[in-house]
Amino acid sequence: MSNYESLRDYVYKYISNKIQNGELQSNQKISEAAICKDLSISRTPAREALIQLASDNLILYLPRRGFFVKEMSLKEKLDLYAVLACLDAYAATLTIEKLSDEDFKDMEDIIEKIDVAIENRNYSLYNELQFGFHNVYLSKCDNEKLIEILNTLEHSFLPVTYANKNPEVLFQVLKDVNNEHRNIIELFKKKKSEELEHFLREVHWATKYLDMV
Repeated sequence: MSNYESLRDYVYKYISNKIQNGELQSNQKISEAAICKDLSISRTPAREALIQLASDNLILYLPRRGFFVKEMSLKEKLDLYAVLACLDAYAATLTIEKLSDEDFKDMEDIIEKIDVAIENRNYSLYNELQFGFHNVYLSKCDNEKLIEILNTLEHSFLPVTYANKNPEVLFQVLKDVNNEHRNIIELFKKKKSEELEHFLREVHWATKYLDMV
C-alpha cells in the first residue's frame, strides 16, 4: 500500500470517528478545508476519503453543495439490525466447529478491550471492537460473499452516533451488550448451534436497545 493510500484511509477513519462521536451531526456539512487544516494535509487525500465515504453510502454528496453527514432513520436502523441479526447468526453456525482456543483467546481479549473503551466513553473504539469480536468467527465461515455482505452492513453503522444519549443508561446498555459477548463464547465452546443462533438473532442483535444505539 502506498503512503498516499494509507493517508486516505487515515482521513476516512478520522471523519468516521468524528461522526460516531457526535462531533459531526446528522445533516451537517463536512468541511473539506477544515479537515485539511486539522490534519495538515493537502486537498487530494481529504477529497478521496470523502468520495469513498459517499461511495460507501455513509455520507451524502450533493452536487454544488458538498458532502453532508447522513441521517439514519428509525426504520433504517430496524431494517439494518434485522438483516444483520439473521446473517451474523447464520455465520456463527457455519463456524461453530472451526474455532480454536486461539480464536477464543482473541475474542476474550477483545471483550476486555471493549470494557476499557466503555469505561473511557470511547464509543468509536467500542464500535470498532464490537465488530472485531464478531469478525473473529465471521472470518472462519468459508463464505466470501457472506463476509462481504456483513462487512458492508458493518460500515452502515457509521451514522449510528452515541452523542446526545443518556450517558448513564448508555453506559449500562453497552456493558450489558459486552456481557452478551461472554455468553456467545460459552455457546461456541459448548457447540450449542441452535442456542447460539437463537441468542445472536433474538437477544444480542435484538432491537430492545435501539433507542440508545
